[in-house]
Amino acid sequence: MRDFQFPGRSAVFAGNGMCATSHPLAAQVAVETLKAGGNAVDAAIAGAVLLGICEPQMTGIGGDCFVLVKPAGEERVVALNGSGRAPAATDAAALRAKGHATVPLNTPDAVTVPGAVDAFCTLSADWGRLGLDRLLAPAIHYAEEGVPVAPRVAFDWNASAGVLQGAARDFYLVDGKAPAAGQLFRAPNQAEVLRRIARDGRAAFYEGEVAEDMIASLRAAGGSHTAEDFAATACSYGEPVSGAYRDVELVEHPPNGQGATAILLLNILSQFDIASMDPFGAERAHIEAEATKLAYDARNRFVSDPGHMTRLDHMLSMETAKKLAALIDPERATADTATLSEAVHRDTIYITVVDRDRMAVSLIYSVFHAFGSGLASAKFGINFQNRGAGFCLTEGHANEAGPGKRPMHTIIPGMLRKNGRLMMPFGVMGGAYQSNGHARLVSNMVDFGLGPQEAIDAPRCFAAGGEGMEVERGYTPEVRATLAAMGHEVKIPDGPIGGAQAIVIDEASGVLQGGSDPRKDGCALGY
Repeated sequence: MRDFQFPGRSAVFAGNGMCATSHPLAAQVAVETLKAGGNAVDAAIAGAVLLGICEPQMTGIGGDCFVLVKPAGEERVVALNGSGRAPAATDAAALRAKGHATVPLNTPDAVTVPGAVDAFCTLSADWGRLGLDRLLAPAIHYAEEGVPVAPRVAFDWNASAGVLQGAARDFYLVDGKAPAAGQLFRAPNQAEVLRRIARDGRAAFYEGEVAEDMIASLRAAGGSHTAEDFAATACSYGEPVSGAYRDVELVEHPPNGQGATAILLLNILSQFDIASMDPFGAERAHIEAEATKLAYDARNRFVSDPGHMTRLDHMLSMETAKKLAALIDPERATADTATLSEAVHRDTIYITVVDRDRMAVSLIYSVFHAFGSGLASAKFGINFQNRGAGFCLTEGHANEAGPGKRPMHTIIPGMLRKNGRLMMPFGVMGGAYQSNGHARLVSNMVDFGLGPQEAIDAPRCFAAGGEGMEVERGYTPEVRATLAAMGHEVKIPDGPIGGAQAIVIDEASGVLQGGSDPRKDGCALGY
């Protein structure tokens, strides 16, 4: 139990249903959807689409999503891949010939076809109770009437407004500037797109006038996108991957997301007695940092479009983890070899919902970097993701950019099982940090007995990507000094590292316990 004399946040308890996400309006809409007879899938869709209006720097219908669903009355978990593909004309050799070592971030070359809308439509048809007209109504309302900009959103918006180009500046700035906290943000053109999707489904987005607006805007900026690329977009179901850590099982979405990296990281950490360490001391932070470098190096070598990935079993193998763990010097930092194909970023939303029948949804939805590519369609203002920057340009690499391929993704929804039963749907935002964040959250709970809110509140550090070791201010100066003495290039990040939400299902009582990250504006709500 936390000390109530210090600032903090209590976990939220409820018996019927719950949502935890990064903006309170979306959490409220999700719970209202449950109360209106919708299930967890309905509530997650309603909340997620609204988050594209509440947090447009993080996500939107020009982006991708990944989803894990545990159906009511069952313990199996279904994975849905809502990530889009590169245009058919994508040519890595041509980019290399132009002198590019990585896919340029704020250009049409980085824009893959948005996959989230198709996934939402599929989820609704296959698993939902309420129609899209009901689910999209809250987002349509707020897009037209406006959403007061929340404090963390305003912080991010101001930091990222410089990437907006052309039409995107008209749609995502207010009087030419990033809106301040409390100012209203409206997106009436997106409301019209959502209204059409509510009426006509995916075809309203991937065909006809809306698709034509997106394609024409991308081609005018130098893109190669075609009507065929958009019309062919389709999400796909798959089997989750999983791995044990102590007495729990971590369930992750399969590649092209980086969930296997979180499993590998926990497998490496399981070779050390983490539970004997100070949870917020230098020893644990050091071991975690070194394990992260090794796991992320494996990620960058192997994770790719599932149709091109051949080393998944190698990443999930405990033998691999043992060999990597043996490379860790407990006293000294090594050079960071995990050079990322994309810049480190923290621009994603996550939403989790559990309903009264104990259907559970873990859904993550993003435009990748802040405001994605910085480009938007001219008529409807759809902000394009830059997920293509997750490709590499190394000739012959499994994740080399190519026609119709899905890039390696950083976003990953997660679930924990215990004794064969779902224990907790959860997610950790923070771009490249996410696999590290999953491992840390699981370790906080399993090794140190923290509840979901305490585990989320706890300080974070991250050492991957050639950017040194980011250590939040929640760590003491003494810990930072010790890490520096061990050879880590320690720095305090400009902003917090990521965000997280989780809902624990108490095995004995069935009561739900939700946690939501104070690093974001959101909350957990239940009824």
